Amino acid sequence: MQIEASHILVESKEQAENLRSQILQGQEFASVASQFSRCPSRSAGGNLGAFGRGQMVPEFEEAAFNLPVGSVSQPVQTQFGWHLIHRTS
Repeated sequence: MQIEASHILVESKEQAENLRSQILQGQEFASVASQFSRCPSRSAGGNLGAFGRGQMVPEFEEAAFNLPVGSVSQPVQTQFGWHLIHRTS
């Protein structure tokens, strides 16, 4: 099984929480990702494309696969920093 998701990678939980609030209040996820994400995927609005189990670090994978399509996760911490995940399919 594969899913599709986008993400935003930032340095702190507080920043992730603030960005999530902006998104939930109507800011476009891709626009926020392009402005604030530290990941190279920022140039694609945070789009990671399709991926299956075993392709992402465990914390990210668990959150992404358990997220309902169309939802934005709570901040998820990995070895890379703090992520917001938007599951798109």
